Amino acid sequence: MKREIKFSLVFRDMWQSAGKYIPRVDQLVRVAPAIIEMGCFDRVETNGGGFEQVNLLFGENPNRAVREWTKPFNEAGIQTHMLDRALNGLRMSPVPDDVRRLFYKVKKAQGTDIARTFCGLNDVRNIAPSITYAKEAGMISQCSLSITHSPIHTIDYYTKMALELIRLGADEICIKDMAGIGRPYSLGRIVEGIKTRYPEIPVQYHSHAGPGFNVASILAVCAAGCDYIDVGMEPLSWGTGHADLLTVQAMLKDAGYKVPDINMEAYMKVRSLIQEFMDDFLGLYISPKNRLMNSLLIAPGLPGGMMGSLMSDLEKNLESINKGNQKKNLPLMTEDQLLIKLFEEVAYVWPRVGYPPLVTPFSQYVKNLAMMNVMQIEKGKERWSMIADDIWDMILGKAGRLPGKLAPEIIEKAKEEGRAFFEGNPQDNYPDALDKYRKLMNGKHWETGDDDEELFEYAMHPAQYEAYRSGKAKVEFLADVAKRKTAQNGPAQLPPAAAGTAASLPPAYPLPATPQRMNVDVDGQRYCVTISFGETPTAMDTIAEKGTPPPVPSTPTAGGSGQEILSPLEGKFFLVKNASDTPVKVGDTVREGDIVCYIEAMKTYNTIRAEFGGKITSILVSAGDTVSEDDVLMTIQQ
Repeated sequence: MKREIKFSLVFRDMWQSAGKYIPRVDQLVRVAPAIIEMGCFDRVETNGGGFEQVNLLFGENPNRAVREWTKPFNEAGIQTHMLDRALNGLRMSPVPDDVRRLFYKVKKAQGTDIARTFCGLNDVRNIAPSITYAKEAGMISQCSLSITHSPIHTIDYYTKMALELIRLGADEICIKDMAGIGRPYSLGRIVEGIKTRYPEIPVQYHSHAGPGFNVASILAVCAAGCDYIDVGMEPLSWGTGHADLLTVQAMLKDAGYKVPDINMEAYMKVRSLIQEFMDDFLGLYISPKNRLMNSLLIAPGLPGGMMGSLMSDLEKNLESINKGNQKKNLPLMTEDQLLIKLFEEVAYVWPRVGYPPLVTPFSQYVKNLAMMNVMQIEKGKERWSMIADDIWDMILGKAGRLPGKLAPEIIEKAKEEGRAFFEGNPQDNYPDALDKYRKLMNGKHWETGDDDEELFEYAMHPAQYEAYRSGKAKVEFLADVAKRKTAQNGPAQLPPAAAGTAASLPPAYPLPATPQRMNVDVDGQRYCVTISFGETPTAMDTIAEKGTPPPVPSTPTAGGSGQEILSPLEGKFFLVKNASDTPVKVGDTVREGDIVCYIEAMKTYNTIRAEFGGKITSILVSAGDTVSEDDVLMTIQQ
């Protein structure tokens, strides 16, 4: 009898490997019946990773999105799975233990069957609690091996890790080849090592197509005993995405495996809907280069899942570099030139920071560190001169044990800055926090939600959740879509943000040369939004035309005298990283080196410290506003 291979559609990851966003909940609900009708999927990846944060950026409730999206699959008997970052939960930074425990209860209640847990450092200590919490919640615990290719990450390394996870209680193992750089022979040997000891443990293979190995790898892991294969489908397969369903099905069928048939009429429906969603607005956030396979990705080993955001980051950083080049009368750099410089710097940085597997968030940390080095070097500054706090936590061991040794230059820089290395359990650095957030919600008269799901969301993504609750997130999202559509097509109509929401551009909307205004209706509240283009300021001026505008986390205070604190990079401005932290305010006295604010860029919070002591006389930006490099953030009177 032929051995059966089952398929999982990684619908969430298809989108986030191609661009910045995933479809809105109304679009997800439309496509679900057609995916079910295809009749070939035993599993669908519905949420996890950046899914909830993306919904917050839309100004949508992420808990409603998960419940509505998983429901049709639950009813059809198709298992749903989510991506879980272990110590980091659903975000880029570590999560308190009580928030992690609540995470699984909430997601199970919302209809998610399988928690695919991975640690970006492959530190089993970070994964072990997730096994316990998932099982307590009634979920299947699928634990991942984050695959990368280095002198440290050998067949024996991964086989031992898998066996340890199974002994700790993992129900399944995922071979998470997030960059698609796993070599077919080695991956087959890893699966063989698992199946020899534990033939009853299901193994699922996840990979990206970019470097070109993954079709051969799929054949190799299936020959070794793999049970489930993650696939994508057009028009979002290949490139930085996943191998296409049709190719994988035909290949495995020819090799003698039992594989499901595909309802091609339903397949074409799903394909058509994906293209419709891209034409709506999602294509505005997808770089055409992410549709290409590129062997250059073998060397840096960057994962397909972050290539969408990487190309967006490149665009912003290239603009910053070229502003400096223009001032110095130097030739402008091209995107390809910057990409090569970035890849070369990743290859330089990665071994020096201990070979962390290049998966979220550590792939972003290595990439961000490399990008900051490139930018600082281009501006005539020193390498390693800007390292975000989250990256320092990785270097110092606060996020887990690094697989390799740090370079002497990194150890020396830590000593120069008085930073201490940590050898204990990473979770000990992040004490329980639910009581704090419950108290904050009570103070704001916010409901904690069914199964405490709103409490969970606030504790997991405090800054984004506040922007969502204030209405600011939806206004900024609609404005950004309008700006991109206008820049691409000239005068255009903005698509609805959700069913029943009216949002359109004024009839005579001019070409993007100067700041323009747009009227937006957000859940019954009318706004007039200023959209800036080119060299004009990027922070939006939002005015409520009817009633009182929703509260914003901070309000700029103008008119202070003193020395200026400038933004060192483009990003979003925040006074605090966590809602429970105390922000600085006008009138506060700070010392040189004190933290005064943060700039969130490339998914990490970059600490901005006072370069001199004195009294804060003005704060010129609102929390969540976008700032450009060298924008004035605040003034301090010495």
